[in-house]
Amino acid sequence: MKKIGIALLALFFMASCNEKDNKEIDGDTTQKVEIMQKQEKEKIEALLSEYKKSLNTSDAKLAQSLYTKDGIFMPTEAPSAIGSENILKSYEYIFSQIQLNIEFFIEEIEIENDFAFATTSSEGTTLIRAAGDTIPEANRELFVFEKVDDDWKIARYMFNKTSPQK
Repeated sequence: MKKIGIALLALFFMASCNEKDNKEIDGDTTQKVEIMQKQEKEKIEALLSEYKKSLNTSDAKLAQSLYTKDGIFMPTEAPSAIGSENILKSYEYIFSQIQLNIEFFIEEIEIENDFAFATTSSEGTTLIRAAGDTIPEANRELFVFEKVDDDWKIARYMFNKTSPQK
């Protein structure tokens, strides 16, 4: 009986140690995932910062470089631009008409494997080149990102005005 008691005690001790090890492994894995998620969100935030720069400097080539090759740009009240060349043409046309001075506000970034999305809002001003008038600019945006060769790129982007145009 004494031998059975010792065996059960040893078995219980081993099981409790194993449970502790599993909890530590689960905790380590969760912590690593959280760190990786944070790093990926920071990469997306940097991409959004570059996108803002492309808008504020009217740099169509920079804007184009931030998209996937098959990306889609869906501007308000304009046709969608599908693919790298059409995206470049769309931004070149837009920047020939207006000069933006905006700030982005990131509201949400969610990541799932090699895809992510972000919702943002932006505020600032737009210079209408033809008239020379500067008007308020305010939008809400939806970005879908795809990870390509370990870099995040814009796969889909659409926005709409938050206040109606007059």
